[in-house]
Amino acid sequence: MKFFTQVNIGTLPVQVSLHDKVMVLGSCFADNVGGRMKAAGFDVCVNPFGTLYNPASILNSVARMESGVPFTNEDCVPMGAGAGLVCSYAHHTSFARPTEAEFLENANEKLQEASSFWHSCNKVIITLGTAWVWKAKCLISDNETKKYKSLTNLLTTEKASFDVVSNCLKRPSGEFVREMLGVEQIKAIIDDLKASFPGKEFIFTVSPIRHLSDGAHSNTLSKASLHLAIGDSCYFPAFELLNDELRDYRFYAEDLVHPSPAAVEFVWEKFLEAAVPVREWDKIRENEKAARFAAHRQFR
Repeated sequence: MKFFTQVNIGTLPVQVSLHDKVMVLGSCFADNVGGRMKAAGFDVCVNPFGTLYNPASILNSVARMESGVPFTNEDCVPMGAGAGLVCSYAHHTSFARPTEAEFLENANEKLQEASSFWHSCNKVIITLGTAWVWKAKCLISDNETKKYKSLTNLLTTEKASFDVVSNCLKRPSGEFVREMLGVEQIKAIIDDLKASFPGKEFIFTVSPIRHLSDGAHSNTLSKASLHLAIGDSCYFPAFELLNDELRDYRFYAEDLVHPSPAAVEFVWEKFLEAAVPVREWDKIRENEKAARFAAHRQFR
């Protein structure tokens, strides 16, 4: 007798080795998996602009890493809600700093490191969180309200500027327009990424974390659009593992949205089985044990 739905993954067509250089981009679920990869000894760069939720912001971040164009004072945006901090529409608020100079120093240092890593990495793991995007009205061109630039067009502009923002920086909602990317738009972004970098292998996944600010049905439509757009790309079923195999609130954090540490551990083990050569598992366990020991000593 079965008491849960088992998700059969098999071996992914794209394998990730300790000898690879791996860029991890996307939602906070990417932060979780990327953190586990670091502890396991992988050569990995995780979200160098901070957490990214939608496909358009991920494309824009890749364009910035590919071009290496530095951030300038024109990119600086004062955060709202009386934060008294400066950030940019390309970054998560964790990059915010008290002054423009401090923000630019940190952002450009991280950009230089990320750009160098991007050009040398051979594997890319992308976790898509939502099809919904926020567009800053000040960045929208009259003739491009519904048009999304290709990676080639982004790289040929003076700056890799995109009207879709990675974060609204707590600024008034009236400064933005919100819309959902269509399946074809998301698919075009995914196809653009893969075609532009034939020397890199991509693994895509959909974050199991629900975005419920607009309601459960809106979240379902958004996640469905992401799934349809990924299509025949190499896909790791993190979404299905949490929502089908771990269909119980004991596997969620207190907010009932984010996965619990036990759920992250479970998905991580499934990722190892599906995407990492068996011959490296012992070394990975050894690296993880050393990382836990180092963290314990630091805590003491």
